[in-house]
Order: sequence, then structure tokens, then C-alpha cells
Amino acid sequence: MKVNSVYKKIGLIGLVLSTAVVATAAFAVSGIGGVASQVTGNLGNVAKLITAASYVGGMGFAVAAILKFKAHKDNPTQVPISQGIALLFVAAALIFIPSVFGTTGATLFGGKGEVGKVSGVATFSYGS
Repeated sequence: MKVNSVYKKIGLIGLVLSTAVVATAAFAVSGIGGVASQVTGNLGNVAKLITAASYVGGMGFAVAAILKFKAHKDNPTQVPISQGIALLFVAAALIFIPSVFGTTGATLFGGKGEVGKVSGVATFSYGS
């Protein structure tokens, strides 16, 4: 028996057990209404996860764009500048995704979209 097949079997067993645990926890609530309220309660956390991942990914792509611009400066014949520009556009798109959440929520649902809202941020005031 190969080592890779042993790891695959252990991974498959772990996946089945974790799925069983999650399914048991999901159906521990009473009735369809309980499941629906639990799912809608978790949607806010999913939006926060997407917001955080887009910020981190946007910063990563921005660093990659800077490195591509540096590589182009060092050797312009091997690294085209279009790679750095494309990475910069992707970074900008990922960084502005959370602001699109609020606008989309207001457009679709007629209210203020606060699912991906960051709370606990203190504003600076110059006056007293």
C-alpha cells in the first residue's frame, strides 16, 4: 500500500466525519424555521469573511503589482508592464468590493446595506 493512498483514505475519513458533525449541528435546531433563521444569521458572517478576504487579497495583489513593476524596471524585455498594470487593477477591484456591498444592498433591498459593515471604529474629531 502506498503512502499517498493512506493519506487519501485518512483525508476522506476526516472529511466524512467533519461533514457528519456539521450536519448534526445544523439539524439540531427545531424545524424548518429554525434552520432558516440559523442560515440567515450566518449570512452576515459570510459577508464579513468575504470583506476581510477581499481586503487581504487586494493588498496581496497590490504588493505583487509593485514587485512586477520593479521586475519590469530591472529587465523590461522579459517582464511586460501590462502584468503590473493588470495586477494593480485586480487589487483595486478587490479593495473596493466592500463598498459595493453597501450600494448593492441599498439598491436591491431599499435600505441601508449593513451586512459587511465594520463596527467599533472611532472617528477622529478636531473640535471639542
